[in-house]
Amino acid sequence: MLTATRSELVRLRRPRLLAGWFGLMGLFAIMINTVMFTAASRGTGPPAGGPGVSFPSAASLAASGGLVAGLSAASNIFGVVTLSFWAVVAATDYSTGLVRLLAAAQPHRWRLLVGKVAALTVVTGAATTVATVVNLIAAWPAARGADISTSAWTTSPVGAVASTWLNTFAALLVWGVIGLVLAVLARSSAVAISVGVGYVLVVESIVKMAMSGSSDWLPGSTLNALARGGTPSLSYAAAGALALLYVSISLGLALTVVTRRDITD
Repeated sequence: MLTATRSELVRLRRPRLLAGWFGLMGLFAIMINTVMFTAASRGTGPPAGGPGVSFPSAASLAASGGLVAGLSAASNIFGVVTLSFWAVVAATDYSTGLVRLLAAAQPHRWRLLVGKVAALTVVTGAATTVATVVNLIAAWPAARGADISTSAWTTSPVGAVASTWLNTFAALLVWGVIGLVLAVLARSSAVAISVGVGYVLVVESIVKMAMSGSSDWLPGSTLNALARGGTPSLSYAAAGALALLYVSISLGLALTVVTRRDITD
């Protein structure tokens, strides 16, 4: 299993892949801070039921957690990016035919899947760190431009940054696993990304409007609550339990398909 993980890490050291992944995380971190602080200073916010964006108030941004509020505010946008790259990595094995060689070299296919998940988890941790660092850099000028006080940000900043990083990382892992299982099922990164993006931008928003307050268990709402450390409608513990359920179902489905699917054709 360690050999499979090392092999996947070597394959993931592709400059274009990492530059695209880390670059998008950093770009969205800058964008969300700019828009979030500007909206807070004007007293406006995103439309109700928007696609995975939850802006805090100006008072929340001026509190100690405002320094890293951008990470949780756009957690689902970061999640879609993570889902997309997990899907690309998983689907490439099928599109190139590499999966046949891997299965021939390692008959225990579950080890291949575990190695891939472990390697992608490491890179996801690095991507989360990139987003966090860029967020820390972008938040200060964005707050000054919006005339929002930052005096409270220096109160226990390490604890706020560490907890937000951990919550964001946990949410992104779930998004990544969902992207992995979609790619394994479809054997196509395009289909997996289309389904993931379409769900976040369209399906969940429509379901939320139709179901009103009873839609907190949906993946987007659950993972947003997890990244934010809990919300008034969904506690942190409940969000974590639902996220674990989503991961268990997704990995179980992926493991079943990987071990039982005929890959000789």
